[in-house]
Amino acid sequence: MSGRGNWAKIRFEQQVFPRAAGEAGADLAHVPYWGGPLRSPVPIVVTIHDLIPLVLPQYRGGLLGRVYTALVSATASGASAVITDSEASKADILERLHLPAEQVHAIPLAAGEQYHPRGTQLVNMALQEKYKLPAQFVLYLGGYDVRKNVHTLLKAYTYVRDGMGDQFPLVLAGRLPEKDSPRFLDVQAAIDMFGLRDVVRLIGWVDEGDEPALYRLASCFVYPSRYEGFGLPVLEAMSCGTPVVAANSSSLPEVVGDAGFLVPPDDARQMAGAILATLNQEDVARELREKGLRRAAQFSWVRTAAQTLDVYEQVAPHALD
Repeated sequence: MSGRGNWAKIRFEQQVFPRAAGEAGADLAHVPYWGGPLRSPVPIVVTIHDLIPLVLPQYRGGLLGRVYTALVSATASGASAVITDSEASKADILERLHLPAEQVHAIPLAAGEQYHPRGTQLVNMALQEKYKLPAQFVLYLGGYDVRKNVHTLLKAYTYVRDGMGDQFPLVLAGRLPEKDSPRFLDVQAAIDMFGLRDVVRLIGWVDEGDEPALYRLASCFVYPSRYEGFGLPVLEAMSCGTPVVAANSSSLPEVVGDAGFLVPPDDARQMAGAILATLNQEDVARELREKGLRRAAQFSWVRTAAQTLDVYEQVAPHALD
């Protein structure tokens, strides 16, 4: 975003939005991202999904980015309530923003109804043709910034290849970075460094409507991320009945519970062992599929909405009468 665009964004957040809320006679206003106004004529609820710019130094950006981060950090203390996606993010907010615990509410997200294990052969065949998918594969679906930790996944796959050969290629789904940057992995270079050209498939951007079937087709879904405010792809994969291997970092254990393998994000051998267990042992894969479906059923948008409504009622008790 240009400097002019940044200033326009700040003006909207700090002046235009609160003035409009006051003129509309709103009982409260909910800012669904980390960027609420410093002052407002109505009570403000702010959603802070994560604290990536504060927790991870490489995401702090230039001077204007750091100024904006400082600004929105200050606005959080003026909010009547803060909503976040996980207990891990709540702990970060309490530690980094020094807010009182009663002001911050952890409300988990959910997977959409389209994420389910009931696919059709016709859809599967069309998807395999569209993305040139192998008959069986391990899937990663996400970004390639450094916190996603795809480098360790690729290192782990050298051990998977040693154990399985090319029977289960690794499919990397998601748009590759457009240019080299310290914040992004050079995926092609990493593949070459580990000598994985024969077992890695890059399929690029996946249309959102294709994601459920892609999860269902995968033999295993791996999410090695070091830091997530929630980690929705893990929940989506479990909702589709796909065995999950994830890092035991930030919020991911809250989502996975005991329904998948949780491994240290820097331990490539242990990550590979978990992947191999899902591929080699059908009883393990079956148990993970069953546990994953039960675990995913505990999350729902109805529950998320009800808990959000509870926060509104705390902030503005008579607004919903």
